[in-house]
Amino acid sequence: MLRQILIALSHSGTMQRMTVDFPPARRVARRFVAGESREDALQVIQKMNDGGVLVTLDYLGEHVTDKGLARASVEEYKTVLETIGARGLKSGVSLKLSAMGVHIDETFCYDNVREIVAVAREKQRFVRIDMEESALVDTTLRIYRELRQEFDNVGTVLQAYLHRTRGDLQALIDEGIADIRLVKGAYDEPPEIAWQDRAKIQEEIIDLSKMMLTPEAREKGARLALGSHDDVVYNQVIAYAADQGVAPDSWEIQFLYGIRRDELRRLVAEGHRMRVYVPYGESWYPYFMRRLAERPANLLFFLRAAAGR
Repeated sequence: MLRQILIALSHSGTMQRMTVDFPPARRVARRFVAGESREDALQVIQKMNDGGVLVTLDYLGEHVTDKGLARASVEEYKTVLETIGARGLKSGVSLKLSAMGVHIDETFCYDNVREIVAVAREKQRFVRIDMEESALVDTTLRIYRELRQEFDNVGTVLQAYLHRTRGDLQALIDEGIADIRLVKGAYDEPPEIAWQDRAKIQEEIIDLSKMMLTPEAREKGARLALGSHDDVVYNQVIAYAADQGVAPDSWEIQFLYGIRRDELRRLVAEGHRMRVYVPYGESWYPYFMRRLAERPANLLFFLRAAAGR
């Protein structure tokens, strides 16, 4: 119930204004968000790289209904890709279609994303198209498939808690375009379309990961990025990959910025390919609320900060 409430509040304009203007919330948000400026984010990337960690950088924003705001996000991504390339940082970018104008017009959105992917290819960088709520799955996969006809430096995300995901993944494997970050899913979806039980979701994300690591899938170009902080999940996938003789540098585990920092360092020390999803920008409120919804410990951390403890 608490998770559903927090996710619902992530869409509240009133709560957003209250939270953004609340100093303790801004301080706690910095645990999960690199900062509001591009330079803040670039400094975090450098620090991550110095620790042997790769990065995917996300300029925060979603559910944009103004073309000017969508175009501003495009220009920010182009600029940050230029800067990442110039500084030789080990980072790609992640983006949301709802920030690119998908709720305005799908063709407009596609053109925006294509522009970013083209610049990224020039800079030898990778673009990950994030998956959002279930209503956008078909649109996201349609745009992704169209981009893959022209570009190979783009991948997308699938959410293990959706009933449909196994079929979606198998189709992408068969098409030879399964460059996928697998995640559990962070949106509030009904039981008719999404698993609700934690153990079932763990089982699904492990099975889906194994699907991508089979010799048959890898021969078709499947490339796994496992987005999970759950050691039950990634330890089983690590064991399976080793049993299959999968090269450690051919797949990766991805954490969110600010979460399980000690475990991140341990996994890097053990030789695993690790990447951290680093968000930045002024539109941090919805992302921040979803992080609070994911784990009670995050909410407790926030409440203690709000109380000045």
